[in-house]
Amino acid sequence: MMSPTMKKLKTKKMKTINFKSVLFAGFVSGIIILISALSMVPAVGNEMDEILAGRGLPPLSTWAMVFFCFVSISNGILLVFLYSILKPLFVTRLKTAIISSLTVFFFGYFLSNASLVAYGFMPLKFTIIGTVWGLGELLLAGLVGSKLYRDVKLVN
Repeated sequence: MMSPTMKKLKTKKMKTINFKSVLFAGFVSGIIILISALSMVPAVGNEMDEILAGRGLPPLSTWAMVFFCFVSISNGILLVFLYSILKPLFVTRLKTAIISSLTVFFFGYFLSNASLVAYGFMPLKFTIIGTVWGLGELLLAGLVGSKLYRDVKLVN
């Protein structure tokens, strides 16, 4: 017995992933995530530095910020790559973008942030603010990435 998803895939002509488009749209999505993350800094003030100081750690270094830029760009590329994989399974671009964004959010943001709270490293209020902010930035980046991503020719 074949699942409805597999039937849908068999009836549609499969498209290959346009990796050039994944990289371009993913980079733009990553820049959106990065700008959003940087815009959160004034919203929370120096609370992160206070949390780190309370644990005997120095403020975030320049290299840590460079690393977070890399993570933001990587998350954007992952988001668009996941979108390109899921696109044949769902009817609308919007639904696919939301599902892709929620998937990256759950595995990349929610679980890691919940772990930091469970370990006692991060305060709950600060983590909730960052997690909700992250959900918003991923949804926005997913929508933009879905608009920019272009398929390639059909494969017979």
